[in-house]
Amino acid sequence: MKKYLQIINIRTFQVLLICLAISFLVIQYRIKYNYDLTVISIAIIFPLVFTIRAAFRRREKALEHLSRFKASMLIVHYSFQRSKKLTEEKKWVIKNILVQISDSLVTKLSKHSNDQAELRGNLAAAFQFIQDHKEEISTSEAMKIFRFLKDVHTTIENLIAIDTHRTPISLRAYCQVFIYFFPVIYTPALLHRLEHNSPDWVVYTLSVITGFILISLFNVQDEMEHPFDQQGLDDIRLSEFKFTG
Repeated sequence: MKKYLQIINIRTFQVLLICLAISFLVIQYRIKYNYDLTVISIAIIFPLVFTIRAAFRRREKALEHLSRFKASMLIVHYSFQRSKKLTEEKKWVIKNILVQISDSLVTKLSKHSNDQAELRGNLAAAFQFIQDHKEEISTSEAMKIFRFLKDVHTTIENLIAIDTHRTPISLRAYCQVFIYFFPVIYTPALLHRLEHNSPDWVVYTLSVITGFILISLFNVQDEMEHPFDQQGLDDIRLSEFKFTG
C-alpha cells in the first residue's frame, strides 16, 4: 500500500483543494471561455516529462558510478592483500581505511551533507599508507594501486557532483507554479466544452483528476530527484555498494 501512497503529500492536497475551489467558482458564476487546451498540455507536460527523464538519467548514472566505485575498492583491497611483504596487521589497517572511505561516502550521500572533511581525510589516509610503507610495497605495485585509487577518486567526485547538482531548479519551479495555476485556466475551458445539461459533479471530477495527475507526476519527479536519501521507493540502496572487505 505504501508504494501507492508515495506520490501523495501536502502538495497533492493543496492542488486538489485549488481544483475544488476553482470548480465551485466557475460553476457558481458560470465562468467559461473557449480555449485550446493543447497549448496548456504542451506548456506543462513537456517540461514535466523532461525533468522526469533528467532525474531518471541521474539515477542511472549514479548506479553506474557506485558499481565502479565498489569494483575499484575491491581491486585496491586485493592489491594490498596480495602483497607478500605487508604483515597481516598492516593489511588489516589498510582494509579498515578502505572501509572508512566507503562508510564516509555513503554517509555523505544519504545525509546530503556538504561536509567532505571526513571523506577527504580517509582518502588521504590511503595515500599516506602507501607513502609510509614504501619498503613493503614495490614501485610497480604502488603504481597499480594508484591507478585503481584514481578510479575511486573519479567515481567519488562524480557521485558528489550528481548529489550536489540536480535537474534545473528554475524548470522544476516553473512546473510547480504552473500546476497550481492550471485549474484557473483549465476549469472554465472545461465547462465551455461540456454539454449544457452536464451535472456539476462532472466538472469537479474532471478538474480534480487532471490536477491529481499533474501533481502526481511532479511528486514522482521530486522523489527521483533525491536517489540517495533512502526515503523514496526508487531510491538507490546504498548499503549494497558499501565496501566491507
